[in-house]
Amino acid sequence: MADHAVPPTPLDYAPAPESRAIVDLQPSYGLFIDGAFTEGADGRTFKTVNPATEEVLAEVTEATDADVDAAVAAARRAFRGWSRMPGRERAKYLYRIARILAERSRELAVLESLDNGKPIKESRDVDLPLVSQWFFYYAGWADKLSYAGLGADPRPLGVAAQVIPWNFPLLMLSWKIAPALAAGNTVVLKPAETTPLTALLFAEICQQADLPPGVVNIVTGAGATGQALVGHPDVNKVAFTGSTDVGRQIARTVAGTDKRLTLELGGKAANIVFEDAAMDQAVEGIVSGIFFNQGHVCCAGSRLLVQENVYEEVMDRLKRRMTTLRVGDPLDKNTDIGAINSREQLDRITALASTGDDEGAERWSPPCELPTSGFWYAPTVFTGVTQAHRIAREEIFGPVLSVLTFRTPDEAVAKANNTPYGLSAGVWTEKGSRILAIADRLRAGVVWANTFNKFDPASPFGGYKESGYGREGGRQGLASYLTSSVLQEGETA
Repeated sequence: MADHAVPPTPLDYAPAPESRAIVDLQPSYGLFIDGAFTEGADGRTFKTVNPATEEVLAEVTEATDADVDAAVAAARRAFRGWSRMPGRERAKYLYRIARILAERSRELAVLESLDNGKPIKESRDVDLPLVSQWFFYYAGWADKLSYAGLGADPRPLGVAAQVIPWNFPLLMLSWKIAPALAAGNTVVLKPAETTPLTALLFAEICQQADLPPGVVNIVTGAGATGQALVGHPDVNKVAFTGSTDVGRQIARTVAGTDKRLTLELGGKAANIVFEDAAMDQAVEGIVSGIFFNQGHVCCAGSRLLVQENVYEEVMDRLKRRMTTLRVGDPLDKNTDIGAINSREQLDRITALASTGDDEGAERWSPPCELPTSGFWYAPTVFTGVTQAHRIAREEIFGPVLSVLTFRTPDEAVAKANNTPYGLSAGVWTEKGSRILAIADRLRAGVVWANTFNKFDPASPFGGYKESGYGREGGRQGLASYLTSSVLQEGETA
């Protein structure tokens, strides 16, 4: 009897939007200084918008030099009591913050997606769990600093100036604030001007946790505010995550001072797929590596290196998988790719991708109907790419993948390392010996094996070359916020 089974049809999901009602958006927000919200010195404000709709979400105070002075002074006053507090007592505050973050995670996730543009399933299932984990993890270190291997008598540095980017606003906040507080430092943090809202909600959480006034201060603004903060003479430590160009400016500002500095900058990661890789798993890793968070990831796998004899198979599978990606409303739980964070970033992505066309690479995107308002870019793959193409050398910071091929492991390593960056890389193969051999030769701070974009608070993260220096996460993340008699004798933390 002939088999006349009906072929399967693609699933069509009905919209499943997350409610905005859980978020209590204020029409305007002030600065958080010395445990309280305050207006700026001259009343200047700027607007933060929803990148998916271009709707103005709120007005936010733009901090002046005088406001930065007030925030640093508050942190300096608080440092005396906070640094002398027993570690077990500091830990209680961090544990309390971690629990509140977990309890309010739905509210924070919705606000993050509104202000940033990332899909709610990412802010809900990736960002927020990691945020609370970071505070839980470093709360555990607060009373164990002398066992961290960072000197016999580890002591906090003082006031930490921290500047974070717009791609992971709350997660980067946790990476900066949690180790600083655990080590006994106080903090003045500046969030990105396009994504300040979750940092200001975190300020409310600090109040809810009864954190002593001045231990955490948050000043909002653009580049001038950040410059005033990192250049302030009463700051002991500067931590920055963002572009390489701004990182260079900060390094010049700090040069010649006794400020400690960590920089986590750009990347152009190679995702290397060998012929013996588990192909379905590898394709999922490729998609996660470059299309997660719209490609707004410093460690994104934006260069795909495929062994030549499986190139056609990988590309067929990858294109088929890309046709299932859903681009649209970040608050829809079915959305895979949300909005580009700003008009400025969309223009940069568009301009750099256009150079791929101009230089002869072949562009492909799946059929994709983009919303008519907001900032959007379809997931894009370029093939026929050489190492001379700008799209293979420059960080695009968007959902654009460049595909190159290789024949031998030596060629794969040479191409992977042929970049001014050195933040991350991925290796896909069934052979454990090959993973270890390749990883040992890759000049990247993080190498993932048969996965990509996985983070853990106990694991250090950071780069080489133009990707910056210093590490965040793990006990190594404490080193940048501590000094001791041993370290002062010339040892580098």
